[in-house]
Parts: sequence; C-alpha cells; structure tokens
Amino acid sequence: MESNGAAWDPVSVLSDADREYFFDRWDDLGDLNVPGPFYTGVTDNCWTGRLHAPHNVIYGGKYFSEYVFRQPRDTDEVAGLVLAAQEDPFAGYASNGDEHWSPDAVRSWWQNRDRVVDSLFASLNRLDTEDDNESGDAAQGLRQFLSYLETGLEADLRAYIFRLETGRYPTPDQRLPKL
Repeated sequence: MESNGAAWDPVSVLSDADREYFFDRWDDLGDLNVPGPFYTGVTDNCWTGRLHAPHNVIYGGKYFSEYVFRQPRDTDEVAGLVLAAQEDPFAGYASNGDEHWSPDAVRSWWQNRDRVVDSLFASLNRLDTEDDNESGDAAQGLRQFLSYLETGLEADLRAYIFRLETGRYPTPDQRLPKL
C-alpha cells in the first residue's frame, strides 16, 4: 500500500466530510471483502460502485451486492470509494476494518479463500448468461479479483498484517510476516 513511493494509511486521506459516508458494518461483513480498512456490509445492488471505484469494487454474491475486493492504492482510489459510499442508499460502506481485523483473522481469510474463488466463479457463470454492458463490467470486475488473488493479494495481505502488528505499513526493505 503505497502512494507516491511512501508507506501510507489510506484511511488517513479521508476528510471529516468523507467519513460521514462510512459506518461500522462489521456485523454484515461478507466473505468477498478482502481484509483491510475498507469493506462493505449490506449494500444495494444497483451497480454504482464500479462506476467510481472500478479497481476496488466488485458486484458478487447471491444478490450481486458491492464488495471491496482491493484496498485503495492511492488517493484517487480512496476518492472513488468515497463516491461509491456516497451513492449507496443502504450506507453499507465502512472504513474501520483496522478495528476488527487481527493478524489471525487475515490469515484465516486467506486460508479459506477457496470459498471466495467458488463464489466468484458462480457469479461469473450467472453473468455469462447475460448480454449487456453492465453485466460485462460486472464480469470484468470478478475477473480482476480472480487475477488479484493469483498475483498480488498475498503480498498486500502480508503488508496489512505488518500494519496490524506495528501500526504502520512496511517500507520496501522490511521483511513481511508470513501469511
């Protein structure tokens, strides 16, 4: 998690006005949210989140609700999540994941990621029967998440565990904890 080459905390860039759109939704946390400060509980299924945060939000699960599949990597992505939160009529976005996730919980999520993969493929199978632009974008988001699970999420979760243990993200030369 870096912005402009320096370790950073994505929640720290939220203004007081931005924070008004984020609530504690931990009791409604869905498995398709990746561990991190930003996540969703129950959201609408109007498919507006990817309009603002296409690198961070997917539509999936039983009702094709919105989930944070990648934590923001820069201030633009944080701004996109703020806009997604503003448009969610259920007020289902949260930015307090650090208060709830523990290193053991992150490791458990990672060890049980097969259920996430199964859910993503089930959602893709449902979307493949649709023939419209919105479904194509939703499928693209699910494929982004599948790719991220294979290519970058493990390192990001190791950095997140480091943050949970030390209170800050690691610098590039620091050794990361095991997942």
